[in-house]
Amino acid sequence: MEATATILHADLDAFCASVEQLLDPSLRGKPIAVGGGVVLAASYEARAFGIRGGMPGRRARELCPQLIFVGGHFEDYQRLGDAAVKVLNDFTPLVERISIDEAFADVAGCTHLFGSPAEIARAIRRRVRAELGLPISIGVARTKHLAKIASQVAKPDGLVIVNPDTELDFLHALPVELMWGVGPVSRARLAEIGVRTIGELATTPGWSLERLLGPAASDKLAALAWNSDPRPVKTHRRARSAGAQSALGRKPAEERVFVPALRHLADRVASRLRAKSRPGRTVTVRVRFADLRAVTRSITLDAPVSATAILAEIAEELVRSVLAHHPDEKTISLLAISVSHLEKYPDVQLEFPFGLEGEERRPGTKRGMARWMADHAVDMIRDRFGWEAVGYGSVALALSRSVPDAFRELAEKDL
Repeated sequence: MEATATILHADLDAFCASVEQLLDPSLRGKPIAVGGGVVLAASYEARAFGIRGGMPGRRARELCPQLIFVGGHFEDYQRLGDAAVKVLNDFTPLVERISIDEAFADVAGCTHLFGSPAEIARAIRRRVRAELGLPISIGVARTKHLAKIASQVAKPDGLVIVNPDTELDFLHALPVELMWGVGPVSRARLAEIGVRTIGELATTPGWSLERLLGPAASDKLAALAWNSDPRPVKTHRRARSAGAQSALGRKPAEERVFVPALRHLADRVASRLRAKSRPGRTVTVRVRFADLRAVTRSITLDAPVSATAILAEIAEELVRSVLAHHPDEKTISLLAISVSHLEKYPDVQLEFPFGLEGEERRPGTKRGMARWMADHAVDMIRDRFGWEAVGYGSVALALSRSVPDAFRELAEKDL
């Protein structure tokens, strides 16, 4: 029944670090990290010392004194990531890219041309190695979730094919943290009730999971633990949200630190919303502390926003709320902003000044329009002369800089 397992998940191994070793052969076989103050990505040689993405650079050097830091070649990451996806497209049009270095592919309709899913996966791996010089791991399974787990098991530089006849035996023996959606906090909570494998999760009563994780997360994880995942591979996905994050290392939980960082993040996120004419109503911030515990806060607005200054101010208030409710936390390691509930809303509705609370943050008010016009002018200059040609003084003069957008997911990737 192997032919019924037709979904591939392809994941370039230690992608950014592998690219750096490709560009500079003298780095091959050595522990390297992309970044500086914060580790954005680490080679497998560095991971052997316990170095992970998001780790402060100082801690990484303590674990591995011979660690080599490199600055990163973002254009090469994009170029090679695009090239790997093109290899997938040569076999099937049903390719769903989910990050710079990974994608799903459904090969059900092309086995008569290229052979079985296993043969296609082997051909993809050979081509990526021969044409790009990069290692890639692939999982093949009947569902997207199981294919992604299989690619993780295949690492580094391997191939795992999950036969539908034995998929639950394969899945239930694995650690629960391999599941999509189980992070460090959820893993710790599950461990408290003795759930360490996916099989143990599958047999845990629903009420127990709901009390621990909440109804939405518990229902989703329970279904995935039994490999119930009907999601198809989608070639065109409309973004439901836009976000960016900044890995700070270990910085004091003070306004002089988080305000400039949030303004930079708001600038990145809001400019992308405006480029797509898709403002959003829900603003969410995430604050991660020194112990890697993360807290989120969100607010849903009456009117959708895409103005940089408005988004920054809202994010600042949310972060202040987080810190007020966690007065014992003195160190921040990561900040993130996302905007969801996006709308296709290219026109701005003018509003009368009724003196209502929060009017200055509504796009259609006098101040909101002034902010929109300033953003529009900045966008036009950047479109013509590049991102660095103009910016907001509070951001440009700040010391805190965000992790590049291409690293939003890689900053915490730990596979």
